[in-house]
Amino acid sequence: MTPPSDSTRPAGPSTPPSPEADPPPPPATVRALPGHVGGEVALSGWVQALRVHARVAFVMLRDGTGTVQCVAVRSQLSEEDWALATTLGQEACVEISGSVRADARAPGGHELALSGLRLIGPSEDFPIQRKEHGVEFLLDHRHLWLRSGIQRAGLRIRAEVEQAIHDFFYERDFVRIDTPILTGAIGESAGTLFETDYFGDPAFLAQTGQLYVESACPAFRKVYCFGPTFRAEKSKTRRHLTEFWMIEPEVAFADSDDNMDLQEALICHLVARVLERCPTELDLLKRDRAVLEKVRPPFPRISYGEAVERLNAGGRDFEWGRDLGAVEETTISSWYDRPVFVYNYPKEAKAFYMKENPDDPRTVLCNDLLAPEGYGEIVGGSQREDDLDRLQARIREEKLPEEAYGWYLDLRRYGTFPHSGFGLGLERTVGWIAGRPHIRELIPYPRLINRLTP
Repeated sequence: MTPPSDSTRPAGPSTPPSPEADPPPPPATVRALPGHVGGEVALSGWVQALRVHARVAFVMLRDGTGTVQCVAVRSQLSEEDWALATTLGQEACVEISGSVRADARAPGGHELALSGLRLIGPSEDFPIQRKEHGVEFLLDHRHLWLRSGIQRAGLRIRAEVEQAIHDFFYERDFVRIDTPILTGAIGESAGTLFETDYFGDPAFLAQTGQLYVESACPAFRKVYCFGPTFRAEKSKTRRHLTEFWMIEPEVAFADSDDNMDLQEALICHLVARVLERCPTELDLLKRDRAVLEKVRPPFPRISYGEAVERLNAGGRDFEWGRDLGAVEETTISSWYDRPVFVYNYPKEAKAFYMKENPDDPRTVLCNDLLAPEGYGEIVGGSQREDDLDRLQARIREEKLPEEAYGWYLDLRRYGTFPHSGFGLGLERTVGWIAGRPHIRELIPYPRLINRLTP
């Protein structure tokens, strides 16, 4: 049956249309404000600072994408909203609505003329105030310290570097391999192991993922792992953490020179990426960008022996055979305006898995990459020992439990192959790029020899 047309329908009771309420302003972010100039928006975030004058209040709002100044004028607000706007605690969570206007004098070039305000989460007596606090106090409140501008800038650079690392290797056809954190094998030095009980057997927190990622090389040729590593080093220097993150690629049929080429390309890629995408953060950290702009290939390369000769010629009394310390690394890096490779260290100073140098059996085919400005080693790499007998001999020399490395020796028994790889310390690298004085600021929750909380 065809329904009647509007003209033939029986008339119902007459109902006057209700007046329509103003629609709520659309939600937005601080980063997106340039696209809303002249319009009304709603922002949700946290109160970073509050200044109140007689009839005007300035609320600095941070929403995770940026910070904007919100201007509250008493005559344009209800008494309730004005009272709330002038009593907001530091880090209170609020929703603010208002109109967006461009203003070159305002932080970020835009501000919000506040028309409405809603308290989501109050904050009273926020522990970190705009005054000088001791480092231990700030680390005790690390969960709150993360909100400060300097810390946010450093961690945003860290996040950009992490993404750039993944992009670099993905674009070069590397396959990511996730390696275990609990292991029965020693990767570096037995003296720096965290030991735990594993159902009655000893186990260790991984010092490196390298041994495991090597095993994936015959499967995929070019591989890498990226994850936390652990060293029980009783060190309080600005360059050490007990838990830190490492990127560890491994490449089949690559020698030590190929390995340094890859490290150089990666470092140049990371620095260029931060310069391109994090200029605001670098400016906030007062980082001298001219230093970073010099990070271009080729990097200088100097052998360990040449470095020792030059150190001693400059007045150092450094014995050949020792590993380079922070003082020596700083001196060597001061000779150049960009990172420098020091290669072919004495084998006694390096790990058991590094390949013996055929031209000088006292040394191994390895390198450290030293960052300028006193930041020291950010990358350590080597060609791996692919000869089964030599590798077994080195394991015995180091008095390592040979049975724990049976699976690792299998890589040399069944289709051994030349290969190289390296480990890049994420926090040291980001600390250098960001120009920060201590790497504990470049990880969300640093683990130090005297700190396990928060």
